[in-house]
Amino acid sequence: MAGRKGGKVRIYFARAGTSAETGKVEKTDAEWKKILSPEQYRVARKGGTERAFSAHCEPTTGHGFYECACCGTDLFSLKAKFESGTGWPSFFEPVSELNITLKPDKSGGKARTEALCARCGAHLGHVFDDGPPPTGKRYCMNCASLVFKPG
Repeated sequence: MAGRKGGKVRIYFARAGTSAETGKVEKTDAEWKKILSPEQYRVARKGGTERAFSAHCEPTTGHGFYECACCGTDLFSLKAKFESGTGWPSFFEPVSELNITLKPDKSGGKARTEALCARCGAHLGHVFDDGPPPTGKRYCMNCASLVFKPG
């Protein structure tokens, strides 16, 4: 899991428009299993991936934020969501680079960049360099790792 027990991390709170140091969220596997669905646990805690086109991260219009399904950290604004045609929800940028940890991932025989929640270490998906302007990035995420909150 990310960080040491009792570690701190600076997180951006999108609704407030501020960042602050806060505690990392660390739980045992048994604790995660109690609060997450089996699919959320498999994807977010064990690094799984949903099948393409198998899940829907509604809505596609309006205002709001996608939070980490494990710890509630703000991750993506609905304004940054776009249709990539890949079968997974895609975003061109996170609400802040503070909230996402990127690390090399060579699993599956491919060199990719894994995206994790900076606060709890949940596996979110992968980042690719084939997204739209203004960033050119495609944050290809798993719906099981995200929860949409309107507003």
